[in-house]
Amino acid sequence: MTRILIVYHSQTGNTEKMAREVAQGVVSIENAEVILKKAQDASLEDLLGCDGLAIGTPENFGYMSGAVKDFFDRTFYPAEGKVFRKPFVVFISAGNDGTGALNSIERIALGYQFKKVYHPVIARDSAGGVTGEILAQCRELGQTIAGGIEAGIY
Repeated sequence: MTRILIVYHSQTGNTEKMAREVAQGVVSIENAEVILKKAQDASLEDLLGCDGLAIGTPENFGYMSGAVKDFFDRTFYPAEGKVFRKPFVVFISAGNDGTGALNSIERIALGYQFKKVYHPVIARDSAGGVTGEILAQCRELGQTIAGGIEAGIY
């Protein structure tokens, strides 16, 4: 069974909508299961027990949310050397352009030595926010990471 951990934080509900669509994409793949956790509830055991990781955050002050950063802070050193090349993807609900949040997550992912396996989904307020098209991209994101792991590609 392929296990995908989705760790997210949401204040307005937009990132949560995106997380739920990523989860729908994951479970649409045969032999894939999803562990959907708010960042404050996600643990080291969740991270170590998954085959792939999806990180979702709102863009706060051009950065990831504090709750997502806290997840990284709590798990980084205990996970060191135990998550090498673990596949990951990112989704962001952005009031601006999302690049600051994305860059901060990708920088931390380098430290973990995660493997980025698909382009991020960024819902920009200036482009209509969390639209039907963005939600479809989130489902595709979930399908891609779960399907790729299940097929042995990642």
